[in-house]
Amino acid sequence: MVSRSAALRRNLKAAERNLHGLWQVVKALVSTDHPLLAHLIPTRRCNLACTYCNEFDDFSKPVPIDQMLRRVDLLGNLGTSVITISGGEPLLHPQLDDIIQQMRRRRIVSGLITNGYLLTADRIQKLNRAGLEWLQISIDNVNPDEVSKKSLKVLDRKLQLLAEHADFHVNINSVVGGGVKYPQDALTVGRRALELGFSSTIGIIHDDSGQLQPLNEEERRIYHEMKQLERRTFTRINGFQDNIALGRPNQWRCRAGARYLYICEDGLVHYCSQQRGYPGIPLEKYTLADIRREFHTEKSCAPHCTVSCVHQVSVLDAWRAPQRPAPSSEHSSGLVRIE
Repeated sequence: MVSRSAALRRNLKAAERNLHGLWQVVKALVSTDHPLLAHLIPTRRCNLACTYCNEFDDFSKPVPIDQMLRRVDLLGNLGTSVITISGGEPLLHPQLDDIIQQMRRRRIVSGLITNGYLLTADRIQKLNRAGLEWLQISIDNVNPDEVSKKSLKVLDRKLQLLAEHADFHVNINSVVGGGVKYPQDALTVGRRALELGFSSTIGIIHDDSGQLQPLNEEERRIYHEMKQLERRTFTRINGFQDNIALGRPNQWRCRAGARYLYICEDGLVHYCSQQRGYPGIPLEKYTLADIRREFHTEKSCAPHCTVSCVHQVSVLDAWRAPQRPAPSSEHSSGLVRIE
């Protein structure tokens, strides 16, 4: 049970987050010359091995803290609005809180994507003190199986701890597609999230190159039922998923490399987690000229893309300048160069 003082503190934190977010939206509408969202990888290592995931290994060392702080500063110098720390499993980085604090010092909205396994009451309190603003856990099923161990059965106690202790916003993402055995589990996960006071979304798992795989009839039914739950809680910019569910391409202007950046553990800028290799420029050499070029560059992988964060970020600029195809010498047809 949350005390009255804790509830007041959380309400004040929520108001602060909302104001911070509103200011970033205003900045985004005024100018296109800065990234809206960057995913920053502090370690590629993960404590799980979900079969659909191509973003982890079981051996990489954490990126040294001086390099991570430098990357936050470089993103701040580019005017980045939001940094989401992901991985791998970012909670495996021993100085994660220092990275979050640096984001807060630079007045960058701070986010974290985790599998949740390493959360404890003490760890959540440390994230509070570091200034984390939002956290997301993706839960793939009710019971663990050979595809994923990110199950509600395993993680429910972690969710209860978040409900009791977290001052930051928590979103629970359930999934369909990608080999998930029981798509109806997404509804169980979503309803549990709402019961605990969190927001809830649903995602469509991509294949191992981040591309569209249409849902079957049962998966589509679950997907639309979950969308109804989302509407009753808050507005989500995810209409593009309606086409994905039907296996249809989306016609949109992907602003990856400009409004969205993916910074790998080696400090290189990529379009997204599923297009590692493009443009592959070191962050310290990434300039306004690169942002402007990629803003206007058409991405050949865009029609069948399922990477939600890039879709959502690009929506703000959907009405702006048309794009042109990349020179054939720069990008191969279809992209995808994941090392």
